Amino acid sequence: MPLRYLFKQLLLPPGGLFVLLLLAWWWRARRPRLALACGVLGLGGLWLLSLPVAVEWGGRLLEREPALAPAEWPQLAQRAEAIVVLGGGRERGDPGWGGDQPSLLAMERARFAARLHKASGLPLLVSGGLHYGAPPSEAALLAGVLQEDFGVPVRWQEGASRTTWENATLSAPLLREAGVRRIVLVTQAWHMPRARWCFEQQGFEVVAAPMGFLGVANARPWGGWLPEATAVWQSGQLLNEAVGLLAYPLVYR
Repeated sequence: MPLRYLFKQLLLPPGGLFVLLLLAWWWRARRPRLALACGVLGLGGLWLLSLPVAVEWGGRLLEREPALAPAEWPQLAQRAEAIVVLGGGRERGDPGWGGDQPSLLAMERARFAARLHKASGLPLLVSGGLHYGAPPSEAALLAGVLQEDFGVPVRWQEGASRTTWENATLSAPLLREAGVRRIVLVTQAWHMPRARWCFEQQGFEVVAAPMGFLGVANARPWGGWLPEATAVWQSGQLLNEAVGLLAYPLVYR
C-alpha cells in the first residue's frame, strides 16, 4: 500500500477523526484536558460529517460550475471537438456481473456522457487507470459500459492515470494528436473545478458538463439535521476535494 494513501486515509476525515478519538482514550488519564479536547473534536466532527445539511452546504461551496442545460447539448459540436469522461473508481469482482465494474460515480458519468454524445455526435475519450494496481483499467471498464449498455463507441482510452492531474496530462497527447483543442469535460459537479483546472493547465479550452450535484436542497426530514450514513461518505468526498483544490496549484505548476 503506498504511504501517501495510508497518510491520506489517516489524516482526512473520517480517519483523522477516529485518530482523535483514539488519542482521547490514550490520554484520558495522563492528559485529561487534551483528551477531552480530542474527544469533543472527534465526536463533533463525526456528527457534522453525518448531517445531510452539511453535505448541502459543502456542495454549494465547491460546485462553482453551472449545469449544462439540455437545450445546449445539440450545439456542443460547435463549441468543442471531443467529450472527455473521467473515471471515478471501480468495484472489484462483483459476482452478479462476473467481474469488476465501474463505481456508481463512474456509472453516473458514463450515462451523462452517453446522453451528450447522442445529442452532439462528439467522440469520447475515457480516462482512468489501474485503481487497484491490476487490470482492467477504469478506462477499459467505462468503455465497455458505454458500448454494451448505451451503444456509444469510445474513440480513445487513457488507462494509466491515478490522479486527476494525470487524467489531464496523460489524455493530452491523445487529444492533441487528433487535433483536439476544445473539450467537453464530464465529472461530478464538486470535482469539476479541480478537473477543469488540470485540463486548462494542459492548454485545453474546457466546456464544463458537471452532474451529480450535492449542493441542492437535501429534502430530508428535519431539514437534514439528523445523522445519515450516506452523508458521511459524501462529506468525505467533499473534504477530499477541498484539500485537492487547495493543494493542486501548489504541487503541480
